[in-house]
Amino acid sequence: MDAHKATVGKVRSRIQHYYATKTPFRIYHGSTNSTRHANFDRDAIVDVSSLNHVLSIDAEKRTALVEPNVPMDALVRETMKAGLLPPVVMEFPGITVGGGFVGTAGESSSFKHGFFDRTVLSAEVVLADGTLVTASQSDNEELFEGLRGSFGTLGVLTMVEMRLIPLKQLVEVTYHPTFSIENAMGKLQYHTTSQQNDYVDGILFSKGLGVVVTGQLVDASPLPGLPVQRFSRPWNEWFWIHAKSLARKGIITKELVPIEDYLFRFDRGSFWMGMYAYKHFMVPFVWLTRVLLDYFMHARIMYHALHASGYTDRYIIHDIAFPAGNAGPFVEYVDQTFGTYPLWLCPLRRDGRSSMGHPKPFEDAVGGRQDAGVYDGEYISVGIWGPYPSSETEHVRANREIEAKMRELGGLKWLYSRVFYTEDEWWQVYDKQKYEELRKKFKASSLPTIWDKVKDRGRKEDFGTGLKGLLKRIVKGNSLLSGFYGIYKAVRGGDYMLKKTKSQ
Repeated sequence: MDAHKATVGKVRSRIQHYYATKTPFRIYHGSTNSTRHANFDRDAIVDVSSLNHVLSIDAEKRTALVEPNVPMDALVRETMKAGLLPPVVMEFPGITVGGGFVGTAGESSSFKHGFFDRTVLSAEVVLADGTLVTASQSDNEELFEGLRGSFGTLGVLTMVEMRLIPLKQLVEVTYHPTFSIENAMGKLQYHTTSQQNDYVDGILFSKGLGVVVTGQLVDASPLPGLPVQRFSRPWNEWFWIHAKSLARKGIITKELVPIEDYLFRFDRGSFWMGMYAYKHFMVPFVWLTRVLLDYFMHARIMYHALHASGYTDRYIIHDIAFPAGNAGPFVEYVDQTFGTYPLWLCPLRRDGRSSMGHPKPFEDAVGGRQDAGVYDGEYISVGIWGPYPSSETEHVRANREIEAKMRELGGLKWLYSRVFYTEDEWWQVYDKQKYEELRKKFKASSLPTIWDKVKDRGRKEDFGTGLKGLLKRIVKGNSLLSGFYGIYKAVRGGDYMLKKTKSQ
């Protein structure tokens, strides 16, 4: 803890300097799982990238003290040593504890445990004036609740205490084929009512074919002879391709999956986004090429390449949580308007809305019913990720249309993705008065608001001058070359978010 306290002391000192000089700053983590445009100024950041340690685990209390920059794979690895497991583990190994708490992060266990922030018991935070406080449901409760989905706009997170559950080494996974959008939504909601299920999510491969995937934590299968399936080795098939092959059989199928393989089953291929890379580079999308190019197809590498290449502007990328009865109509809209598949379905607990950036309640129609009143039921998140080759103008228009449909149906975006709202539209969805009162109470008015952090800035890249600048313009102006440039930058490694100084 001494090293932690020393680092926090440095963070406090820098924040106090910015507060005294009234200098705006941003919090720098060293990496991101966001697809928004990001470029940090070295002279206006608080660097918390070294806060990346699991400080302690209390096996008896089933709790852990964790710094915010600990990624999911490191967290799982350390808790497993103590015979424990986080209740909610995001599907990409590089997503961090801090991002999960003050951002929006959930997975297939979120129907049971809520978003990741619901697993946090207390938080150590440096406020905007440099004051160090601890917040929980019994101490600074208003701050603790406000930190959910606050994106670092109420203070700088330096440590959390989080809840853990007993470890079991396997997941008994069951694949339930679906044959229509309505059928998929019905099965998804049905399986969340089973107390035996620890994990539930779904994939739609087309309007007429999908799968609801349920999982139960087990140490050994009660059914002898179940096959063991893995997804982490280069020669293992990507999870969604495996699930699609089982769904096509049209029968319920069971298998055993080692716990880490299940938790990070979408890492290889980043769900199915890696498929589009093969198509872009005109490489056959077959098992052998997936094995040979496996290194490039993990989420950490792909996010780095995505930012370097500028491909965020060539894709529609949204996760949107809807009142459960409105998720189906949104999928129908996506099918008719864009025809984008696969789609990811993730059921969420009813408290999910309060974890998502301080929104207003939703009071309009759900499932076709016009009953007045605040919606207080479960949610289903729809992940729509796919290419949309177009001009920037058309790209923005299409995404604004999606956001308009989303608002109509009471949906809320996971704010890792590019936001296309106007500021007026933003504050129609989010509770400005309540949020600003909270910021004022905790002296956070000098920090950027959530809107300041997520509002769309377009892509304004400084290519520089001279021959190097000309070459960069040529590369970024050609989609194939920019793709290779993204791969080069990802393999080379290093920082891809901080602005370079002139001496670099």
